[in-house]
Amino acid sequence: MFYRGKFADGVDGREMGAKRQRLIDQGPPFYGSSPGSSFMYNPPPYGYVNQPPPFPVVRLRGLPFDCTETDVAEFFHGLDIVDVLFVHKNNKFTGEAFCVLGYPLQVDFALQKNRQNMGRRYVEVFRSKRQEYYKAIANEVLDAHGSSPRRNIPRAKSHDEGKDSAEHTGVLRLRGLPFSANKDDIMDFFKDFVLSEDSIHLTMNSDGRPTGEAFVEFANAEDSKAAMAKDRMTLGSRYIELFPSSQEEMDEAVSRGR
Repeated sequence: MFYRGKFADGVDGREMGAKRQRLIDQGPPFYGSSPGSSFMYNPPPYGYVNQPPPFPVVRLRGLPFDCTETDVAEFFHGLDIVDVLFVHKNNKFTGEAFCVLGYPLQVDFALQKNRQNMGRRYVEVFRSKRQEYYKAIANEVLDAHGSSPRRNIPRAKSHDEGKDSAEHTGVLRLRGLPFSANKDDIMDFFKDFVLSEDSIHLTMNSDGRPTGEAFVEFANAEDSKAAMAKDRMTLGSRYIELFPSSQEEMDEAVSRGR
Protein backbone atom coordinates (compact mmCIF):
# COMPACT_ATOMS: atom_id res chain seq x y z
CA MET A 1 0.00 0.00 0.00
CA PHE A 2 1.26 3.47 -0.86
CA TYR A 3 0.87 6.74 0.96
CA ARG A 4 2.63 10.06 0.39
CA GLY A 5 2.50 12.67 3.17
CA LYS A 6 0.06 12.63 6.08
CA PHE A 7 -3.50 11.44 5.99
CA ALA A 8 -6.36 13.86 6.66
CA ASP A 9 -6.41 13.01 10.37
CA GLY A 10 -2.64 13.39 10.70
CA VAL A 11 -1.78 9.67 10.83
CA ASP A 12 1.66 8.82 9.50
CA GLY A 13 1.79 6.86 6.24
CA ARG A 14 3.42 3.87 7.94
CA GLU A 15 0.09 3.16 9.63
CA MET A 16 -1.78 2.77 6.36
CA GLY A 17 -2.06 -1.02 6.74
CA ALA A 18 -4.48 -0.49 9.60
CA LYS A 19 -5.91 2.57 7.85
CA ARG A 20 -7.30 0.56 4.94
CA GLN A 21 -9.36 -1.52 7.38
CA ARG A 22 -10.63 1.67 9.01
CA LEU A 23 -11.54 3.00 5.57
CA ILE A 24 -13.82 -0.02 5.21
CA ASP A 25 -15.24 0.18 8.72
CA GLN A 26 -15.79 3.92 9.02
CA GLY A 27 -15.16 5.66 5.73
CA PRO A 28 -12.22 8.04 5.38
CA PRO A 29 -12.14 11.46 7.08
CA PHE A 30 -11.13 13.14 3.82
CA TYR A 31 -12.94 16.33 4.62
CA GLY A 32 -11.20 17.44 7.78
CA SER A 33 -7.80 19.06 8.12
CA SER A 34 -5.57 19.35 5.07
CA PRO A 35 -3.21 16.44 4.28
CA GLY A 36 -0.56 18.92 3.22
CA SER A 37 0.21 21.22 0.34
CA SER A 38 -0.12 19.94 -3.19
CA PHE A 39 1.24 22.15 -5.95
CA MET A 40 -1.26 20.86 -8.48
CA TYR A 41 -4.33 21.28 -6.35
CA ASN A 42 -4.84 22.73 -2.89
CA PRO A 43 -8.63 22.46 -2.48
CA PRO A 44 -10.88 25.05 -0.87
CA PRO A 45 -13.39 24.10 1.86
CA TYR A 46 -16.35 22.14 0.58
CA GLY A 47 -19.84 23.56 0.57
CA TYR A 48 -21.98 20.49 -0.02
CA VAL A 49 -25.51 21.04 1.27
CA ASN A 50 -27.40 18.12 2.78
CA GLN A 51 -25.17 15.56 1.09
CA PRO A 52 -21.70 14.17 1.74
CA PRO A 53 -18.89 14.86 -0.75
CA PRO A 54 -18.25 11.98 -3.20
CA PHE A 55 -15.63 9.40 -2.34
CA PRO A 56 -12.42 10.39 -4.22
CA VAL A 57 -11.42 7.21 -6.05
CA VAL A 58 -10.52 6.45 -9.67
CA ARG A 59 -9.98 3.17 -11.50
CA LEU A 60 -7.01 2.62 -13.80
CA ARG A 61 -6.84 0.10 -16.64
CA GLY A 62 -3.97 -0.95 -18.88
CA LEU A 63 -1.16 -0.70 -16.33
CA PRO A 64 2.16 -2.43 -17.13
CA PHE A 65 2.63 -5.84 -15.50
CA ASP A 66 5.58 -4.53 -13.51
CA CYS A 67 3.76 -1.41 -12.31
CA THR A 68 4.44 -0.34 -8.72
CA GLU A 69 2.70 2.02 -6.31
CA THR A 70 5.48 4.52 -6.91
CA ASP A 71 4.76 4.41 -10.66
CA VAL A 72 1.11 5.28 -9.96
CA ALA A 73 2.16 8.13 -7.66
CA GLU A 74 4.46 9.52 -10.36
CA PHE A 75 1.70 9.13 -12.96
CA PHE A 76 -0.54 11.31 -10.74
CA HIS A 77 2.32 13.61 -9.77
CA GLY A 78 1.10 16.52 -7.67
CA LEU A 79 -2.02 14.79 -6.32
CA ASP A 80 -2.40 13.44 -2.78
CA ILE A 81 -2.38 9.63 -3.00
CA VAL A 82 -4.05 7.92 -0.04
CA ASP A 83 -4.14 4.33 -1.32
CA VAL A 84 -3.28 2.26 -4.40
CA LEU A 85 -5.00 -1.13 -4.70
CA PHE A 86 -3.84 -3.43 -7.51
CA VAL A 87 -6.49 -5.86 -8.77
CA HIS A 88 -5.66 -9.54 -9.20
CA LYS A 89 -7.56 -12.48 -10.65
CA ASN A 90 -6.45 -16.04 -9.87
CA ASN A 91 -3.35 -14.52 -8.26
CA LYS A 92 -2.40 -12.72 -11.50
CA PHE A 93 -2.28 -8.95 -11.90
CA THR A 94 -5.06 -7.81 -14.25
CA GLY A 95 -3.52 -4.49 -15.21
CA GLU A 96 -6.18 -2.63 -13.23
CA ALA A 97 -5.97 -0.68 -9.98
CA PHE A 98 -7.93 1.66 -7.75
CA CYS A 99 -6.39 4.92 -6.55
CA VAL A 100 -7.88 6.84 -3.61
CA LEU A 101 -7.10 10.56 -3.66
CA GLY A 102 -7.00 13.15 -0.90
CA TYR A 103 -9.99 15.25 -1.99
CA PRO A 104 -13.01 14.76 -4.30
CA LEU A 105 -12.03 17.57 -6.69
CA GLN A 106 -8.69 15.89 -7.29
CA VAL A 107 -10.61 13.24 -9.22
CA ASP A 108 -11.09 15.77 -12.04
CA PHE A 109 -7.34 16.30 -12.24
CA ALA A 110 -6.75 12.54 -12.23
CA LEU A 111 -9.19 12.10 -15.13
CA GLN A 112 -7.08 14.48 -17.21
CA LYS A 113 -4.44 11.73 -17.25
CA ASN A 114 -6.78 9.41 -19.17
CA ARG A 115 -4.98 7.70 -22.09
CA GLN A 116 -1.61 9.18 -21.17
CA ASN A 117 1.40 6.89 -21.13
CA MET A 118 3.01 5.03 -18.26
CA GLY A 119 6.18 3.71 -19.81
CA ARG A 120 5.18 2.48 -23.27
CA ARG A 121 1.55 1.74 -22.35
CA TYR A 122 -1.26 4.24 -22.31
CA VAL A 123 -3.44 4.05 -19.22
CA GLU A 124 -7.19 4.58 -19.06
CA VAL A 125 -8.57 6.44 -16.03
CA PHE A 126 -12.23 6.19 -15.00
CA ARG A 127 -14.40 7.56 -12.23
CA SER A 128 -15.18 4.93 -9.63
CA LYS A 129 -17.22 4.56 -6.46
CA ARG A 130 -16.63 3.75 -2.83
CA GLN A 131 -18.55 0.47 -3.19
CA GLU A 132 -16.38 -0.68 -6.13
CA TYR A 133 -13.21 0.07 -4.19
CA TYR A 134 -14.47 -1.78 -1.09
CA LYS A 135 -15.54 -4.80 -3.15
CA ALA A 136 -12.10 -4.88 -4.77
CA ILE A 137 -10.50 -4.93 -1.31
CA ALA A 138 -12.82 -7.73 -0.18
CA ASN A 139 -12.05 -9.76 -3.31
CA GLU A 140 -8.31 -9.34 -2.80
CA VAL A 141 -8.58 -10.50 0.82
CA LEU A 142 -10.71 -13.52 -0.07
CA ASP A 143 -8.48 -14.43 -3.01
CA ALA A 144 -5.42 -14.28 -0.76
CA HIS A 145 -7.08 -16.75 1.61
CA GLY A 146 -8.06 -19.11 -1.20
CA SER A 147 -11.77 -18.37 -0.96
CA SER A 148 -14.14 -17.63 -3.78
CA PRO A 149 -15.74 -14.18 -3.60
CA ARG A 150 -18.80 -15.56 -5.36
CA ARG A 151 -19.35 -18.04 -2.54
CA ASN A 152 -19.12 -15.48 0.24
CA ILE A 153 -20.54 -12.13 -0.86
CA PRO A 154 -22.82 -10.89 -3.61
CA ARG A 155 -20.98 -8.87 -6.23
CA ALA A 156 -21.89 -6.45 -8.95
CA LYS A 157 -21.05 -7.65 -12.45
CA SER A 158 -17.29 -7.40 -12.91
CA HIS A 159 -15.50 -6.07 -15.96
CA ASP A 160 -14.60 -9.61 -17.08
CA GLU A 161 -18.14 -10.87 -16.53
CA GLY A 162 -19.31 -7.97 -18.69
CA LYS A 163 -17.04 -9.20 -21.47
CA ASP A 164 -18.44 -12.71 -21.14
CA SER A 165 -22.02 -11.51 -21.49
CA ALA A 166 -21.38 -9.01 -24.30
CA GLU A 167 -22.95 -9.68 -27.68
CA HIS A 168 -20.50 -10.91 -30.30
CA THR A 169 -20.69 -9.64 -33.87
CA GLY A 170 -17.52 -11.27 -35.20
CA VAL A 171 -15.32 -8.23 -34.47
CA LEU A 172 -12.83 -7.94 -31.59
CA ARG A 173 -10.90 -4.88 -30.44
CA LEU A 174 -7.32 -5.47 -29.29
CA ARG A 175 -5.69 -3.13 -26.80
CA GLY A 176 -2.10 -2.90 -25.55
CA LEU A 177 -0.31 -3.92 -28.75
CA PRO A 178 3.39 -3.09 -29.10
CA PHE A 179 3.74 -0.05 -31.35
CA SER A 180 5.89 -2.19 -33.64
CA ALA A 181 3.22 -4.88 -34.05
CA ASN A 182 2.11 -5.65 -37.60
CA LYS A 183 -0.61 -7.76 -39.19
CA ASP A 184 1.59 -10.86 -39.30
CA ASP A 185 2.09 -10.61 -35.53
CA ILE A 186 -1.68 -10.48 -34.98
CA MET A 187 -2.29 -13.39 -37.36
CA ASP A 188 0.26 -15.39 -35.38
CA PHE A 189 -1.43 -14.37 -32.11
CA PHE A 190 -4.71 -15.80 -33.48
CA LYS A 191 -3.01 -18.70 -35.29
CA ASP A 192 -5.86 -21.07 -34.37
CA PHE A 193 -8.24 -19.04 -36.51
CA VAL A 194 -8.39 -18.38 -40.24
CA LEU A 195 -7.63 -14.70 -40.81
CA SER A 196 -6.47 -12.65 -43.76
CA GLU A 197 -4.53 -9.40 -43.77
CA ASP A 198 -7.67 -7.61 -44.96
CA SER A 199 -9.50 -8.69 -41.79
CA ILE A 200 -6.96 -6.95 -39.52
CA HIS A 201 -7.12 -3.18 -39.00
CA LEU A 202 -4.36 -1.41 -37.06
CA THR A 203 -5.53 2.00 -35.86
CA MET A 204 -3.48 5.19 -36.06
CA ASN A 205 -3.71 8.55 -34.32
CA SER A 206 -4.04 11.89 -36.09
CA ASP A 207 -0.25 12.00 -36.54
CA GLY A 208 -0.26 8.67 -38.32
CA ARG A 209 1.34 6.81 -35.41
CA PRO A 210 0.09 3.46 -34.02
CA THR A 211 -2.34 3.74 -31.10
CA GLY A 212 -1.61 0.29 -29.69
CA GLU A 213 -5.07 -0.89 -30.74
CA ALA A 214 -6.42 -2.96 -33.61
CA PHE A 215 -9.66 -4.51 -34.80
CA VAL A 216 -9.95 -8.05 -36.12
CA GLU A 217 -12.84 -9.39 -38.21
CA PHE A 218 -13.44 -13.09 -37.67
CA ALA A 219 -15.41 -15.39 -39.94
CA ASN A 220 -18.38 -15.37 -37.59
CA ALA A 221 -19.52 -14.49 -34.06
CA GLU A 222 -18.72 -17.98 -32.80
CA ASP A 223 -15.07 -17.57 -33.79
CA SER A 224 -14.75 -14.14 -32.15
CA LYS A 225 -16.27 -15.52 -28.96
CA ALA A 226 -13.85 -18.45 -28.98
CA ALA A 227 -10.94 -16.06 -29.62
CA MET A 228 -11.70 -14.31 -26.31
CA ALA A 229 -9.76 -17.18 -24.72
CA LYS A 230 -6.67 -15.20 -25.78
CA ASP A 231 -7.67 -12.25 -23.57
CA ARG A 232 -4.67 -11.02 -21.52
CA MET A 233 -2.25 -13.37 -23.20
CA THR A 234 1.07 -11.92 -24.32
CA LEU A 235 2.29 -10.77 -27.70
CA GLY A 236 6.01 -10.30 -27.33
CA SER A 237 6.50 -8.84 -23.85
CA ARG A 238 3.08 -7.20 -23.58
CA TYR A 239 -0.27 -8.62 -22.55
CA ILE A 240 -3.14 -7.99 -24.93
CA GLU A 241 -6.68 -7.13 -23.83
CA LEU A 242 -9.58 -8.23 -26.02
CA PHE A 243 -13.02 -6.66 -26.18
CA PRO A 244 -16.12 -7.62 -28.18
CA SER A 245 -16.69 -4.84 -30.71
CA SER A 246 -18.77 -4.03 -33.77
CA GLN A 247 -18.41 -2.99 -37.39
CA GLU A 248 -19.51 0.53 -36.51
CA GLU A 249 -16.92 0.97 -33.74
CA MET A 250 -14.22 -0.41 -36.00
CA ASP A 251 -15.12 1.88 -38.92
CA GLU A 252 -15.14 4.91 -36.64
CA ALA A 253 -11.76 4.08 -35.08
CA VAL A 254 -10.13 3.38 -38.44
CA SER A 255 -11.50 6.59 -39.99
CA ARG A 256 -10.04 8.72 -37.17
CA GLY A 257 -6.53 7.81 -38.29
CA ARG A 258 -7.07 8.75 -41.94
